[in-house]
Amino acid sequence: MSLNQLSYFVHRNQENQSAEVTFILSGFSEYPELQLPLLLVFLTVYTVTVLGNLGVVLTIKLSPSLHTPMYFFLSHLSFADFCYSTVVIPKLLENLVVEDRTVSFTGCILQFFFACMFVVTETYMLAAMAYDRFVAVCSPLLYAAVMSQKRCSLLVAVSYSWSVACSLTYTYFLLTLSFCGSNIINNFVCEYSAIVAVSCSDPYISQEVLLVSATFNEVSSLMIILTSYVFIFITVMKMPSTGGRHKAFSTCASHLTAVTIFHGTILFLYCVPNSKSSWLMVKVASVFYTVVIPMLNPLIYSLRNKDVKESVKKLINIKLFCEKV
Repeated sequence: MSLNQLSYFVHRNQENQSAEVTFILSGFSEYPELQLPLLLVFLTVYTVTVLGNLGVVLTIKLSPSLHTPMYFFLSHLSFADFCYSTVVIPKLLENLVVEDRTVSFTGCILQFFFACMFVVTETYMLAAMAYDRFVAVCSPLLYAAVMSQKRCSLLVAVSYSWSVACSLTYTYFLLTLSFCGSNIINNFVCEYSAIVAVSCSDPYISQEVLLVSATFNEVSSLMIILTSYVFIFITVMKMPSTGGRHKAFSTCASHLTAVTIFHGTILFLYCVPNSKSSWLMVKVASVFYTVVIPMLNPLIYSLRNKDVKESVKKLINIKLFCEKV
């Protein structure tokens, strides 16, 4: 199913409803006194996210010293974070300002589609980065041959392609649902389970599709990451030099931090029981992985990375020199 077919299917499904379907994103409407503080916080976070992630992408693009597989994957991770936050946060900011929190059927489905696509992309991009670190530490002499430009491009292409396939599958099953009566989504984003929860249809098949697919994505990506780091740990512990061990671990520290935060949040959401009393925890966790994590990743990789910091300094010095000339 192509994007044009998806858009056609969305409109056809909407026309088949007895009336035009709209959703209401409740967001944080139950806390009216927090609307302004939350607006300022999320606006600041989004600004940092955009500047940070686009800054990482441009720094890698403009710095020849960063044209390596590790930073190639990092640039795509930052791009996915930027796109993901841009799909979610502007609507969140709008709902904190206006009283009308409705979103059209088409708008909600498209927001879910793109948000899902970039989350799955990030999941497998982190796995590809773990594989890159495994080859770099465990087979340094073969690194250039194994992590060729062709293979790196293939890994990125597979990540994007699989994410589109997953999003199309989830969206198809959402489009088979019927909606009637109250369509209040108890979240600030059009999230799969929240949309299914307000439908009039039997949710069993839709929920099972999500469970099986999401479990596969989480388990497969974690297996790649954990297997890579098991071999990395074994290889590092065999190194006779303490300095060599420290250098090897330091190259993996930023990635491990990002993986722990990202997958830790997702696993927490898996463990939260599906009940009305747990919706607040779901919202808080959703804020963390939709708003906070895209902001943290560029900070983690820039503040803890000597190469990135040196490249930024060089680019700033070149700009200042050009301005003087």
